[in-house]
Amino acid sequence: MNITEQLAEKIISSRPDDQARQNARDGVCDFIAVCWPLMHQQVPDSGLPILRQVYPEQTIAQRALLLGYAGHALDYDDFHADFRGHPTTVILPALLAWCSFQPSYSAEEFLDAYIVGVETAGRLGLAATQQHYTRGYHNTATLGTLAAAAALARLSRASMAQTAVLLGIAATEASGLRAQFGSAVKPLHAGLAAERAVRATQLALAGFDGQPHGVIEAFLSATSNDQALPEKLTADWGTPWRITQPGLEFKPFATCSGTHSAAEAARIIRRQWISEQGNIDRLLALTDSITVTFPPGGDIAASVRHPHTGIEARFSLEYVIAAMLLYDDLRMTDFAEGPVNPEVMALAAKVHRTPDETAPPDAINPALRFHEVTLMLTDGRQLSCRRTRQESLAEPVNVQEKLWLALQQETADSRQSVVDDCRLTDSRQLNHLINALLA
Repeated sequence: MNITEQLAEKIISSRPDDQARQNARDGVCDFIAVCWPLMHQQVPDSGLPILRQVYPEQTIAQRALLLGYAGHALDYDDFHADFRGHPTTVILPALLAWCSFQPSYSAEEFLDAYIVGVETAGRLGLAATQQHYTRGYHNTATLGTLAAAAALARLSRASMAQTAVLLGIAATEASGLRAQFGSAVKPLHAGLAAERAVRATQLALAGFDGQPHGVIEAFLSATSNDQALPEKLTADWGTPWRITQPGLEFKPFATCSGTHSAAEAARIIRRQWISEQGNIDRLLALTDSITVTFPPGGDIAASVRHPHTGIEARFSLEYVIAAMLLYDDLRMTDFAEGPVNPEVMALAAKVHRTPDETAPPDAINPALRFHEVTLMLTDGRQLSCRRTRQESLAEPVNVQEKLWLALQQETADSRQSVVDDCRLTDSRQLNHLINALLA
């Protein structure tokens, strides 16, 4: 069999295990937490009302687009290291939209489709290599289109032949550039990817003709500087499942994940100073300059040095470090639509980037990324903290607490109902959850 046939066979016939399904439930819980505030107009966002005008939610594809946008708009959704992007905010919108129009699927079918989608996402990231991202593509949008299509192929019970065709259609439609980071088009990428996955699936199931092989290989080659590794798509499929290892990384902050270890390093410095000196205002007054060190290329995602809006600030190491030093948190209000916080910007102006040329380039192994934040004080002292990506991951986010906080504006009964339904033990809970999210 060719690589597309091999991938199609894995998508439709593999059997996820119980651990993968539990990890999938956590992923659903996190997605509801990041999507709910936008879908229920509980946080300011000018993009979703416009999208509702253009895409009035009359079709599966339109609903998938809106859910995808809502899930990615706060930049609070999960990340997958192999994928180098946000798989859930493309895969679940496609699946949830599909089930909302066809409420006949079991919770197990839904979870297995999600698991297969994440597996495909991770493998696409490995097959495309780091070249795909470094060449300017937004993996969530490009590779995510194929991953969501794979999930829908599994859910819809497509045949192997239909799956091969829909993957080819998805590949020929996949697009999205990192140049849109810091704008509303970035979360729109997730919505468009989910929409394209729905269309590709509908076309294939309806019998539309397309090349059954060679398209995925062409896509990977064209977008990975001819360095793609297509064999990574199927080798050792599901052993372990990518939703288990390396697993989904749930975000503690609503900013680019490429800023998080820098934020945590700044927080450690702040808290240590307070425990020893007791006055954060004195630390800020003494701070002459701040450096942040990282592997070469480690700021490729967090590339905004002088943000003008809160959305741009999500991708700014300078702003993130300053905000953490000031407030001991990355407050969502400082990273929302509208102008940046001038107090944060004043301190951010003291932050300077200094790539560590002795460290391996980030593109070789992003898992080894670190941020070292150093405060140079006017009295000659230096306060420094180095925080690695692995240290950050060793302190996992409690998605149940994250969901509970996201539902704080709901009644007690509604809040508990959503939390209970996220357990997804049967189709009734799945349909209740979808109805509550869309209400």
